[in-house]
Amino acid sequence: MAEGALTGIRVIEVGNFMAAPFCTLQLADLGADVIKVENPDGGDQVRANAPFIEGESSSFVRLNRNKRSLALDLKAPKGKELFRRLVRGADVLVENLRPGTMRDLELDWPRLSSENPRLIYVAASGWGQDGPYSQRPGLDIMAQAMCGLMSITGEEGGRVPVKVGVPVTDLTCALYGALAAVAALHVRDRTGRGQFIDVSLFESGVSLAVWEAGQYFATGEVPRPRGSAHQNSAPYQALRSSDGFFTVGATTAPNWDAFCIVLGLENLKNDPRFSKNHLRFQNRSELIPSIEAVTITQSSRHWVDALTAAGVPCALMQTYDQVFSDPQLKARNFFQDAPHPKLGPVRQIGSPMRLSETPAQMRRAGPLLGEHSLEVLRELGYPPQEIEQLRQLRVIRVGE
Repeated sequence: MAEGALTGIRVIEVGNFMAAPFCTLQLADLGADVIKVENPDGGDQVRANAPFIEGESSSFVRLNRNKRSLALDLKAPKGKELFRRLVRGADVLVENLRPGTMRDLELDWPRLSSENPRLIYVAASGWGQDGPYSQRPGLDIMAQAMCGLMSITGEEGGRVPVKVGVPVTDLTCALYGALAAVAALHVRDRTGRGQFIDVSLFESGVSLAVWEAGQYFATGEVPRPRGSAHQNSAPYQALRSSDGFFTVGATTAPNWDAFCIVLGLENLKNDPRFSKNHLRFQNRSELIPSIEAVTITQSSRHWVDALTAAGVPCALMQTYDQVFSDPQLKARNFFQDAPHPKLGPVRQIGSPMRLSETPAQMRRAGPLLGEHSLEVLRELGYPPQEIEQLRQLRVIRVGE
């Protein structure tokens, strides 16, 4: 395999569920040696999430690929000592425990950085490390509600709040954490010093409000749900067809003209209500019914083929069974198998980061709990008798 972009970088993860594990997944795909420190009694709680394949969580073996599992009791004095020893040789630590938890464990940033001044410490949380919300439980749905995303998601005029289908604030926070870690590594190359990084689900969600901030700060208007429609352009949304929906983005003058020709709606081109993009948006309640009166006469595939031939941006509305067999993704080898000691080859979602010289790699699926405990302790120089003592005391757990 080609060398990874982050080969030689050691990352320690102390995480559950999504933000920290997805952050370290990005670093692991790029070649970092990620050691996932888990509670010996059950490990990362995602391990208990269905569906299961031969007793292993299907989600876990995908979310935690390319990592090594060290099952370690961080509450035990010998566990703390082992963890600090591990940190001394690490480059990055990523955790998403509630603020203050690592301090209670005596494994927080001030203590660890005193032992390893080059350490980069990423703390992911629901609301941030300080402020009046910091001690609140912070799950994705709470962050989506508070950051405004749920206030603009769903049908126009809808009465039921709708969240984004994926845990978008968790995932975005994780990506910001990974980006910040790589930036801090670059700074460390110049200064020789690590630093503390504070990323939160709440602020990550608010940071996505690019169009909404432009609207509110310019006009004072509070953004509302618009279904699949764009915040300030039209037609840019899902349109009805005879067999479902398809999406279109005919916002520029050439695309609008071509769109009207394909649909046989040349009369709309000369209608002053629709002559400019901002006017089409303002008059969307009149525009879309006129368009859909035509689009419902043919299938989604018909319109996508015709509009694509005319150069108009458009796409089918795919379900995940279609996504996971999409010919574009197949042609680019996006889905790959990674080996697992119990399950054999496990199909993985690929990395969107395509580096020509140091590509992301699928080296192994998510590990068994404690699968690499012995390996990591041997690397740290622990003798066999001490390793056995730690195992007997249940400070560590050794995977089978």
